[in-house]
Amino acid sequence: MDTVRGAGVVVTGAAGGIGAALARRFAAEGARVVVNDLDLARIGPLAEEIGGVAVAGDASGIVDTARDALGGAVDVYCANAGLASPGDAFADEEVWAAAWDVNVMAHVRAARALLPDWLERGGGRFVATASAAGLLTMIGAAPYSVTKHGAVAFAEWLSLTYRHRGVKVHAICPQGVRTDMLTAAGSAGELVLAPGAIEPQDVADALFDAMEADRFLVLPHPEVAGYYQARATDPDRWMGGMNRLQRTWEEAGGA
Repeated sequence: MDTVRGAGVVVTGAAGGIGAALARRFAAEGARVVVNDLDLARIGPLAEEIGGVAVAGDASGIVDTARDALGGAVDVYCANAGLASPGDAFADEEVWAAAWDVNVMAHVRAARALLPDWLERGGGRFVATASAAGLLTMIGAAPYSVTKHGAVAFAEWLSLTYRHRGVKVHAICPQGVRTDMLTAAGSAGELVLAPGAIEPQDVADALFDAMEADRFLVLPHPEVAGYYQARATDPDRWMGGMNRLQRTWEEAGGA
């Protein structure tokens, strides 16, 4: 894509999975890429592979460092770092707080750091890796489902508020992807997500298709659009179906 060639791109949570796939795809398209994760040892080899720069640290606070590494400007920011956070309403407060901090507030903090420059120069692109759980829900994962809804809501707000000022926003909402996060989803993930799981590269391809079409929602599993429509059209019927799935999971010993 011509709009990506030469662009300064930041990908958080890039040590593996979707983040690494995004970094590789942006680099292959000619972008200058900063990869971020907490552990430098996990992102150093990727940075070397793609000719990028590794910036370790909490995703919430690396915008200024990444901007410097890119020569002064971030053109595309991929807020990809996330926590799986399984659990129900009784999950510990610390689990809820961590999910909220990583899955939502890290996006908010990045936007605060990026928007002044983007609005001044009339352009920028924010990519939020959310989840189909952010449009629908996920059994056995209340903190994850709630905070991914928050991530989608914040991305929507950014788009509707700033799109006329040149800021483009995309929300990636896959179902199962063959990553460590799918493994962390446990038996619920095996039941709901694993049968239709795709590769991380498929998610990167879906993002580039959405960028080319200037489309907000990125749905690597196209069927999610139908589920989302059904949920909005007849929420009681949809929740009844999800409750049957919950009971199937419980009967299999999952709760």
